[in-house]
Amino acid sequence: MRAAFDGAVVRHGPTVLRVCRAVLGSGPDSDDAWSETFLSALRAWPDLPEETNVEAWLVRVAHRRAVDVVRRSSRSAAPAGGADDVAELGEWAARSRGRDGAAWRGGGGGDDELRGHPIWDAVAALPTRQRLCVAYRYLGGLSYAEIAALIGGSDSAARRAAADGVAALRKAMGTTPTMETELTRETTTTMETTTTMETTPTMETTLTREQT
Repeated sequence: MRAAFDGAVVRHGPTVLRVCRAVLGSGPDSDDAWSETFLSALRAWPDLPEETNVEAWLVRVAHRRAVDVVRRSSRSAAPAGGADDVAELGEWAARSRGRDGAAWRGGGGGDDELRGHPIWDAVAALPTRQRLCVAYRYLGGLSYAEIAALIGGSDSAARRAAADGVAALRKAMGTTPTMETELTRETTTTMETTTTMETTPTMETTLTREQT
């Protein structure tokens, strides 16, 4: 069982990390959220149903751990979820940019080959709801229904926020290589065989639809 969990960390760890960095920036908070995601996952792993989409489940856990990190940092009461999570993450992001804007620049971080890439600046500049929808849909592969359950609102509202976020990214990046290529280069091989990748439109398709 532990071997299966270790394999899940190898397969899905890069995806979860990039989701955390899209939500929290490239500073230590995103690393904390990543670590806490897999600690929580390890505890829950023995009871996880076999038919679970592991990557989507991990992304949902990562959202909750990201909110926990923010709540501890701001010493605020536990949010009620949904829209409260979005508000909490938005307020934290505004404070973090004012205190240390570098945490939101070059979201590749560490030894990631995307360190310093301008796409992360564009992601960080998105309004909170758009940023979460883009991260959870196009990096995490969640359905709009799953995103709505995490951040509140309807499926259609999540779809609109993701579309607006992609449009803003397309405008910001111009002719720079596509989001799919730049943000998921290292994870495509492991993701492309999963159900999520089979049913979720790729970021490359979305970003280049109007250009082609």
